[in-house]
Amino acid sequence: MPDTRSRMTNRLLAALPAADLSRIMPSLEHVELKLAEILHEAGGPQLYFYFPETCIVSLLGELNNGDSAELSLIGREGGVGLALVLGGATDTTRATVQSAGTALRWKAAALQRELKLGGPVLKMLLRYTQSVWTQTAQSALCNRHHSLEQQLCRWLLLSLDRVDGSQIRMTQQLIADMLGVRREGVVLAAKKLQQRGWISYSRGVITVLNRTALEGHVCECYQAVNAEYRRLLGGTRAINHVAAR
Repeated sequence: MPDTRSRMTNRLLAALPAADLSRIMPSLEHVELKLAEILHEAGGPQLYFYFPETCIVSLLGELNNGDSAELSLIGREGGVGLALVLGGATDTTRATVQSAGTALRWKAAALQRELKLGGPVLKMLLRYTQSVWTQTAQSALCNRHHSLEQQLCRWLLLSLDRVDGSQIRMTQQLIADMLGVRREGVVLAAKKLQQRGWISYSRGVITVLNRTALEGHVCECYQAVNAEYRRLLGGTRAINHVAAR
């Protein structure tokens, strides 16, 4: 099992004690998730809890007129399906795959049996829930008080933390949808970052050329989210560049 933990991509699972990971692994199913696949709808049943490995999932809030905005971004540092952890079967967000990849899927019934044991798995998932609340609250503050350029830097860095390498596959329209702004605003903000030599953009692929510059320009919200995650979950860090130091 120590070898299994060392090869575990998802940070939450990798942080579990060996005995607990060994117990739940047989009930986890490896799945491939496609771009734009919906894992659960707002108000719809949540049949599975997902531990992303190489995929990224957006939790979106949506209005009656169809307008939406991203509330939280989830990758290999976390999990999708927190309503199941808190005892509900539904929540008010839509979970959409933003970047295709793999995940480990856990049936709701198996998760709930594990939570009844009241051990390290429950403690880990409750702490992670608090970190997601922090990200959601910080996103609301950021969207209200910080410039679109800063919001774009935050979104790029959060996405980059959840993938290998320096490329993010995402159109400017989809970024606009995530941030809840007009595409024209994202185009202008991205153009400024590109002119400074911080990013390049071509055919739906954003390449980060100067991460340090983005970190220097981003608002406080990016570090606030990461700091709370580290406080609550210790070594289970999503941030590639921090983990490497």
